[in-house]
Amino acid sequence: MEALIENLTTNEAAIAAGVTVAKINRMIDKRILPKKLYKTSQNRTVRKDACLWIAFYFETEEVLTSAARVKAIRGALAHNQSWTELRHCKFEESRTVQVLLSSIWEDVDRRLSQLKDAQQMVVEDPEILRGTPVIRGTRIPVHDVASLVDAGTPVQEILEIYPSLTPSQIGLASIYAKANPQRGRPRRRSFPRRLTVSVSKKRLRGSSIGG
Repeated sequence: MEALIENLTTNEAAIAAGVTVAKINRMIDKRILPKKLYKTSQNRTVRKDACLWIAFYFETEEVLTSAARVKAIRGALAHNQSWTELRHCKFEESRTVQVLLSSIWEDVDRRLSQLKDAQQMVVEDPEILRGTPVIRGTRIPVHDVASLVDAGTPVQEILEIYPSLTPSQIGLASIYAKANPQRGRPRRRSFPRRLTVSVSKKRLRGSSIGG
């Protein structure tokens, strides 16, 4: 999708590539990723298509050597292919080893779309909770929802806390929070006082949650 985000932070790129931030930094620090695919001034950012090559590099490590993967990335970049054209790339290390990029491309493209949806779902308005990022059309802090997801709270329980949300919004809240982690000390969550839920059935069953 050509309309997707063109430049991403390392947190965003980690989501799109399906890897950890540490792996992305490793590819930059060891100069595995071609310089044209990222910038290091101020905060590190990577191009959208870099997410595809990062995913390719780690997903093919059992069938291609590091040198072969780097060669494939540089060879593909030399052709200046568009995002949609990259879907049809394929690489042959030998007569017996052929890698088709289509499935990796589809996974990255899907995660990029989810990331875009998550960002569009969240708004920061000084008139709403002093600019706290909230889910559009609500006063629900997105990081509060994401913290419940991270704690292992079932979606149905989250919906009981926030009945105005949908399962899709809950999933996107988790994606947004990973792409935009809170800085500093976590703010105390403001759940409705009338509800008593288990944040984690294993650890906090029966605990009361108050705002």
